[in-house]
Amino acid sequence: MRLLQKLYEISHDGFAKVELKSKFLELSFNVIMRMINGKKYFGEDEESDEAKKFQGLIRQTFEHASASNPGDFLRVLRWLDYKSFEKSLARISMDMDVFFQGLVEERRSDKTKNTMIDHLQTLQESQPKYYKDEAIKAMIMVLLLAGTDTSSATIEWAGSLLLNHPKVSEKAKAELETHVGIYRLIQEDDLSKLPYVHNIILETLRLFLAVPHKSSASCKVGGYDFQGGKILLVNTWSIHRDPKVWDDPTSFKPERFEGLQVETSKLMPFVLGLVSRNGPTRIIGFLTIQ
Repeated sequence: MRLLQKLYEISHDGFAKVELKSKFLELSFNVIMRMINGKKYFGEDEESDEAKKFQGLIRQTFEHASASNPGDFLRVLRWLDYKSFEKSLARISMDMDVFFQGLVEERRSDKTKNTMIDHLQTLQESQPKYYKDEAIKAMIMVLLLAGTDTSSATIEWAGSLLLNHPKVSEKAKAELETHVGIYRLIQEDDLSKLPYVHNIILETLRLFLAVPHKSSASCKVGGYDFQGGKILLVNTWSIHRDPKVWDDPTSFKPERFEGLQVETSKLMPFVLGLVSRNGPTRIIGFLTIQ
């Protein structure tokens, strides 16, 4: 609702250009952080010092996570810590740990909200061995790094597809107006009544989502040996565009999922594991990273 309000404020006098990528990223961060500790950290008119500090840490984290470190290719540069890359990572990691510890301590002293940290601290009381503060902070980090940029990018792709396919957009709009109306946002109870919107999501994931995985153990897939502990990039781009599996595979057609129970061996946006009980999943390409 806050995102829609801001878009309205920008364009209420007429049409206006809006850079949505940053808006979707703010949305993803705020949704996850409100789930974690009940606070928003982006998009406020008067942001607190805590919000500004968090934004700075996140910005540095993503900048270093997306940067190419020459030391990964030339070991001598890693020994020299070229441009203090590893020192910077260690400093950012320490700052993030301090910030997350502050969130944990804040929720420990304030029990007025019902957040993820509160639930984990309840489990910590009954199972202190498994739910240490370190484990809670690690869960927060995983959610932020794996669930924000990926979510906003997928929303951006979905929006781009709808803009370029007005007939699909009109059909989705008609379904929403019929089952939800125009005066409220979608609620969880509405999802079962929106099959076409669901198909749009599946088709977006088919065309544009690919996530890396890490092999938990050594295995053999399609005649190839994979060592345990390696990062694996599954070539879902080829799998989801295989003309032997998909009709008109390069086109955006949400209708392809109508009335069908999606087979996990066909739609694999999250890969779903490399080996199933019935044998190896059909793999068209892999890239392994040390």
